[in-house]
Parts: sequence; C-alpha cells; structure tokens
Amino acid sequence: MKLAVWTYEGPPHVGAMRVATGMKGLHYVLHAPQGDTYADLLFTMIERRGHRPPVTYTTFQSRDLGSDTADLFRSACEDAVARFSPEAIIVGASCTAELIQDDPGGMAEAMGLPVPVIALELPSYQRKENFGADETFYQIVRHLAVPCARSERPTCNILGPTGLGFRHRDDVTEITSLLADMGIEVNVTAPMGSRPSDIARLGAAHFNVLLYPETAEAAARWCEKELGQPFTRTVPMGVGATRDFVAEIRRLVPEATAPSEAGLRLPWYAASVDSTYLTGKRVFIFGDATHAIAAARIARDEMGFEVAGLGCYNREFARPLRQAAKEYGVVPLITDDYLELEAAIEAAQPEMILGTQMERHIGKRLGIPCAVISAPVHVQDFPARYSPVMGFEGANVIFDTWVHPLVMGLEEHLLHMFRDDFEFSDEAGASHHGTAAARPAAAERAPEPAAEPATGEVVWLDAAERELRKIPFFVRGKARRNTESFAAARGVAQISVDTLYEAKAHYAR
Repeated sequence: MKLAVWTYEGPPHVGAMRVATGMKGLHYVLHAPQGDTYADLLFTMIERRGHRPPVTYTTFQSRDLGSDTADLFRSACEDAVARFSPEAIIVGASCTAELIQDDPGGMAEAMGLPVPVIALELPSYQRKENFGADETFYQIVRHLAVPCARSERPTCNILGPTGLGFRHRDDVTEITSLLADMGIEVNVTAPMGSRPSDIARLGAAHFNVLLYPETAEAAARWCEKELGQPFTRTVPMGVGATRDFVAEIRRLVPEATAPSEAGLRLPWYAASVDSTYLTGKRVFIFGDATHAIAAARIARDEMGFEVAGLGCYNREFARPLRQAAKEYGVVPLITDDYLELEAAIEAAQPEMILGTQMERHIGKRLGIPCAVISAPVHVQDFPARYSPVMGFEGANVIFDTWVHPLVMGLEEHLLHMFRDDFEFSDEAGASHHGTAAARPAAAERAPEPAAEPATGEVVWLDAAERELRKIPFFVRGKARRNTESFAAARGVAQISVDTLYEAKAHYAR
C-alpha cells in the first residue's frame, strides 16, 4: 500500500538507471519482468527527457518462468551490443528478477562480449535508489578509471550528477562557471554527460568536486585512495557554504583566484525591508540529507528563519543529519514513512515546509506553504529555465523559491482582511468579469441549517469562523487547533468569538 501511495526512493536498479541515463555510450541490460519497464516514465515524463533511457529489458513473463530465463538474458545482451554499439555495458537484475537467481553478471562476463561488462550486485530488498546510483557509479569508476599523468593546468572532476537529479543540470553549469572564474578547468563531469572513455581519464585531474554525496561518495573515496585525488567535503548550497567551498578549493589549489560575487543578491534581499517581516518564521526541513542539512544552514544563518524540525529519508546519512539536528536544537527525524513525517510536521506547527514533492502534498493538507528543496520531485521541478540551487546564483534562486510562498501567503491574508469590503467580499464576482458574475447576495440565499455536533465535538459559530479567517493562513491552522483544544478542555461545545480570544490569551501566557 505504501508503494502505491508514495515512496521517497525507488529500488536500487532505478538508481543504476539514473547513472546510465546520465551517461553516453553506456548501456544497461536489466533482467526484469515486463512490468518493471515503468521506470522509463520517470525520465520521459517527469524529467521531460527527449529520449528513452539506454536500457534493454529482458521483460520475461510468467509463462517464461517454466523454461530457461537465462537464455532471455543472454539474447538481450547480444542484441543490445549489436544494436547500440556501446563502449561498455552494465548488467543487473530488478527486485523481481533477483528472486529467480539467474546471476546476470556471471552470465554476461562468460559471454565474451566485445565491450567491457560491469556486473552490478544491488540488494533490492535491503537497499534503495540512492545506494543503487552510488554503487553503480563506484563500480563503473573502479572498472574503467586508470592512473594517468596529471594535467599541466589545475583541473578537477565534478562527481555525482545523474539523470532525474534535483537541478543537477543547472548546478553543474553554475559550479563549472564558478570554477572557471577561479582559473580551474573541469576535466570530466560524471556520471552525467560523460562516456566510459571519459571515466578512463578521471586520473588526469588534480582533485574531485563531490557535489552529491548520495550518488558519488563511494567513487570519490576510491579515487582518493587509488588515484591520489583529494575531494571536496563542502556542498556549495547557499552563500556561506559556497564561500566555504571556495576556501576549500583554494587550500587544494593555492594559485586559484577568488570568484566574483557581483551577481549575488541573497544577502541584501534577505536584509531588506520587504523581507524582515519574515524573520523568525519557523520552518520544518525534510529531504535527502545533503539538501536538508544545507537548507537548515541557509534558513537560520542567511534567511533569519527558525529551524523547527529537520529530517531525511536516506538512512545511510543518518549520522551527519543527527549531528546537524543537534546544532539546531531539534529532534532528528530519519524516516521514509510519510505518515510519520506528517504527524511530526503537524506537531511542530511550522509556518513553512522545505521538503520534497511529498511534503508539498502534506502542506496542502495542513494548510502550510511548502518550497521544494530535494528529490523526489515532480515535473514542475525540472524547469525549462536556468534554475540552479548551488553556487551564488543558486543562492538567489533559493531566496526566490523560499520567500515567494510566504509572500503569496501575505497577499492571501490581505484579501481575507478585506473580505467584507464591497469589492472583495465573497458575494462579489471577479472584478474583470463585471457585476454580472457576482453571486447572489447573502440575504437572497436560503440559510443553511446548522449541523448538529457529534458527541465530544466542538462547533465553530459563524462569527468565530469569520474572525478566524482574519488570521494569516500560515498560522490559522495552529490557531484553530489551539482554540479547539482550549474549548474541549473546558467542556465548551460551541466556539464563539470570545472563546477564540480567550484561547489566544491562554496560549500567549
């Protein structure tokens, strides 16, 4: 049931597919039943990718289980190499195919194919999508990267971006530009945009930039050990982290110059008069650990928000998330159960959520605005425009993304304040439709019978409901729940305006 409603990460073979889809000249032969081809939709519909992922499925059916499914896999490998002429192939099994134990890796390696074969062992019932991406990229690097002479000029590799990643396309562009401004060229960006032949020359770079630990930390550590390449630990999200990232690179490359901050607007905007009314707003942050931890720093130190909650769904990064939560004085939440998360958000009563696509839905149910900061995301978070979240321009994008939900909330609040004005009342039609669009006046409508309260249930009187609507929407839910709790504790069955203000005075003490 949970899978049918929502899941934060898919199975590990989807992570492998993200790596393969980001690369060129690499093909993925996946031993999987017919139904597992749903994964194509993730890229063609959500990411709006113009071509199918480079994946060949064996697509065995139930009637094939009585015969030799291994023959189907061998035929799929031969057909994929003949049709696509890849530089290398990766082979593995989906969660369903793992149960029949055909050993795709062993079969492919014994076939004597004319291209390198990289076998993937992805435990589908113990690990998930991010692990699958990290392990797949690590195996590709381990099999294809070789020691080679360092480039004459300072260069680096950018590691981690994949297909279906949150703003990966634009982050790579932004960080590549920032590095160029420092006098550092990018040797290889991988997996996204690279070929197997590019992986072979990773060793020419002087160091590695690890942008996404969830998908490339294992490969970065292997390169550090086997190729002698240090890697950056700072993820450049936000002004402070980007400056720390620059300082870290200048320690690795002393001759690197400081990049320009001419286009940076977040610090001034955040301190401007228009933004100061947002100071102290309470935010609940949830996503993959890297984006959540970075968002918490930005929220507190650069936007003036208060971190009311912090969590992540990938348990592999629970330790750094717990350390960060301790710094912000909140209880860490490491879970992939969206119902548990919703309960935590409701209990924290934040004024905004910074989360994933799922938290956007949670926010709608709770009446709390939400800005998306992390995968999993929907099609609207793969914009056609340039919209990074890393580097100095990424800081500007973050400011707009986070502040706009609150600003729109203020506009809604103003409209509610003027509900009884002749132009803005519920009885008035839209101004651009003219008076003909106006709904019947309240006096012309038949009164609705009052609902009988259920046993133990409190009922809001009309005057109290109208008064409640004057409260800003992003704290209205909290005011409603507090008032109902206040009334229930005192045995009050009907909430009046006086009850509303008595509750307000009680909770303000």
